[in-house]
Amino acid sequence: MRAGTALARHDVILPGEYQSRLPLPARIAGGFLRVFGGGAKGRPGERLAHALERLGPAYIKLGQFLATRPDVFGSEVAGDLSRLKDKLPPFSMKQARAALVAEFGPAEAARLFPDLAEPVAAASLAQVHRMKLADGDRAVKILRPGIERQLELELSAMRRAARTIEGVSSESRRLKPVAFTETIASAMLRETDLRLEAGGADEMREIYAKTGFFRVPKVDWERTGKRVLTAEWIEGTPLTTAGVLDQPGLDRKKLANDITQGFLASAINYGVFHADMHEGNAILTPDGQIALVDFGIIGRIGIVERRFLAEILWGFLKRDYHRIAEVHFEAGYVPPHQSVGDFAQALRSIGEPLFGRPAEEVSMGRVLLQLFDYTHTFGMALRPELVLLQKTMVQVEGVARAIDPSHNIWNASEPVIGDWMRRNFGPEGAARLVAENVREVTNRLKRLPEVMDRFEKSLDAEPAPPPAKERFAPWWGWFGLVVALAGIAAWVVLEVN
Repeated sequence: MRAGTALARHDVILPGEYQSRLPLPARIAGGFLRVFGGGAKGRPGERLAHALERLGPAYIKLGQFLATRPDVFGSEVAGDLSRLKDKLPPFSMKQARAALVAEFGPAEAARLFPDLAEPVAAASLAQVHRMKLADGDRAVKILRPGIERQLELELSAMRRAARTIEGVSSESRRLKPVAFTETIASAMLRETDLRLEAGGADEMREIYAKTGFFRVPKVDWERTGKRVLTAEWIEGTPLTTAGVLDQPGLDRKKLANDITQGFLASAINYGVFHADMHEGNAILTPDGQIALVDFGIIGRIGIVERRFLAEILWGFLKRDYHRIAEVHFEAGYVPPHQSVGDFAQALRSIGEPLFGRPAEEVSMGRVLLQLFDYTHTFGMALRPELVLLQKTMVQVEGVARAIDPSHNIWNASEPVIGDWMRRNFGPEGAARLVAENVREVTNRLKRLPEVMDRFEKSLDAEPAPPPAKERFAPWWGWFGLVVALAGIAAWVVLEVN
């Protein structure tokens, strides 16, 4: 009810802009809600963003995820939602110290956190303090008091809404609102256990130590718990700060390439990526490197999704639209009754207008938006596991373009994708595939005597008769169904008469 009231006040439910497309009862209902709302201003996407910001952290995250679904809301609304703010006033130092005591105990909290300063940043889920220590400063992240219970209530309402939508609208089932909501819920609930974020940060630190694209702060495990995360303090300036990129001698082109290539290198080569790569989580260090913070959402994709991502990007780079279409069918994203040739034709209409245009007009985000436009035409089922990937790709392009407006994301992507394609589909990849298959066959042959022994024992054992209840269960099930159908028929006859 609270969510519905907030949406009505901001003219989000049955908005006036869509009156001409609605049936008469919906137009009447929309007019009534606008009287109740008092005349909200702005575009539909802006009004929805304002409503979600007022509702709280779960709804802010919902809006950020919905920004990845232009196939549902259109590109204008998705663009407005992508600018959702996730900043709130900080909670008190008294509450912060109480959280440390609750996590570590009074004596350990006093020893481990002797000089906790006032908060330097506050978001919907947590806030960050700076703390000075003899061996270097630390960043201490503390969850908001009672945030778990608040999220639980908000996510429960979202799940109920998703089930209702999927139950009453057959068209919505293709877009899987229940699975989509569960993706949001699982990501948000993971964010309330800061030990998981610490593990993700440590994993990403190892990966980027190998690739060299980003710097990630080292976790202070002694000072980290379920509701508190401590890491080394990164000196630098967030990319959201005005004028941060105006430093003399800063190589913007390299920095933008690092953003794109760093994301793709971790996603394609390792199947893991920072899934919240907006400017607020990227810090420019004094030596001109990008440091990433806030690993509350880590995206993971399997080898099938990694292959899908690499092949569609490589296909667009090489203008091989038939292969892109085949990859969609092989991954099961397009129903098999559709035509590969027709889908390749649609992909050509997306890719060809990009070539020969200035770099600043060649957008990966635009490709994704147009690709989503064909989901209805070709009955594509958008997979929930790709939601984070789609969202992050659009974020990455936005950050890279903010650094270097002439950044060509396709040219920046080519070295990473080309290297992956050669390693997985060239001679090296073929040799590795043969080696893996040989190893798998060898392992199965080693276990063959054990499997055959179990099989022979199962043949010798006489199966026990099923319990009486199980023997009659099917009969009682059919009896119940017949009784239910008879009751429905009787009610229909009585209503007609």
